[in-house]
Amino acid sequence: MDNFDIVVIGGGIHGVGAAQAAAAAGHSVLLLEQKKLANGSSSRSTKLIHGGLRYLESAQFHLVYECLHERHLLTRIAPDLVYFDSFYVPIYDSTSRSRLTLRTGLSLYAVLGGLNSETHFKSLSKDQWRTLDGIKQQGLKAVYQYYDGRTDDNALTQAVMRSAIELGAESVIPAEFISAECEHDIVHITYVGNGIEKHCQASALINATGAWVKPVLEKITPVSDGMCVDLVQGTHLVLDGIPINHCFYFEAPQDKRAIFLLPWKNKTLLGTTETIFTGQPDNVLPHQHEKEYLLDVLRHYFPDYFIDNKSIKVVDEFAGLRVLPSGKGDEFNKPRDTVLHQSHQRVINVYGGKLTTYRLTAERIMKKLHKVLPARKAIESTRNILLK
Repeated sequence: MDNFDIVVIGGGIHGVGAAQAAAAAGHSVLLLEQKKLANGSSSRSTKLIHGGLRYLESAQFHLVYECLHERHLLTRIAPDLVYFDSFYVPIYDSTSRSRLTLRTGLSLYAVLGGLNSETHFKSLSKDQWRTLDGIKQQGLKAVYQYYDGRTDDNALTQAVMRSAIELGAESVIPAEFISAECEHDIVHITYVGNGIEKHCQASALINATGAWVKPVLEKITPVSDGMCVDLVQGTHLVLDGIPINHCFYFEAPQDKRAIFLLPWKNKTLLGTTETIFTGQPDNVLPHQHEKEYLLDVLRHYFPDYFIDNKSIKVVDEFAGLRVLPSGKGDEFNKPRDTVLHQSHQRVINVYGGKLTTYRLTAERIMKKLHKVLPARKAIESTRNILLK
């Protein structure tokens, strides 16, 4: 029977991040992924490594601080995958956030980010407004420019897994996790790989399965109820026929939520929504009302592109699931912190999580498991490992 220091379930960004961190710390690691890397939300995001500007409204200052500093780090260790781009925020007569509010938020954003060049922002002159891809001029009062990070989420996940493997991690893909039984000093794990039932042992188990975290936890004994969470669906559209060359951060006129419009692989990416999801995670699909909602936002800010039935085509659409704490309050303002739930001294379950802070989350997982892991000589810190 194979023995590992750590077994990771889930091949999304948090699973591969945990595998990389464990291998970098000198541990033997096995990653199990049921379908393929980045199969779930890790390939269905807005493709941003962002500082979390909108989280300032819900006073999540520590999260913004962490996101800004991890963003800076990722541009250093993954220069071919994470890069800065200019984002433009228009303020209209009808915008709920005033110029003063936005300027105050951007100033705080800059302070939390360390007041370096990538946190600078400015107000554009009126002469510059007409260069912004045909955005509606009527009622426009101001446009602010700031910087944020962009990436290819799938490519970043793949790069982190390649790094983990180079550090000695192993993987079985596809692999179906069947069960785990925790004893005082070991975890017995059963899975199916290549159609064959297999067994292994580990000092610790990490459940990093995203929207599947609860059904996977139910297969681990002793049984734990885990946390009460909601699955919140976010839909994106990929558009053709609208020549967007700038990145925009809009306020949706319908409900004042944040919407992004970005150039993406010679097309345009528009997203996202926040809709409570109650089905099986495997069955998540964009809803018609979400697509209409997003297109209405686009029509509001770029009405000229909808005159005379100009050809804007939806060439692709996708939906991912966020794991958010249950409770009162709308989905837009719920806390976005990652929660590491220790259902057993040897089992960590990852609830939520952000693409931007995957590396920091992995560091924290390793700290939580330190006491149950055998002593090993670290190879390198993930703060210094280049991703390519």
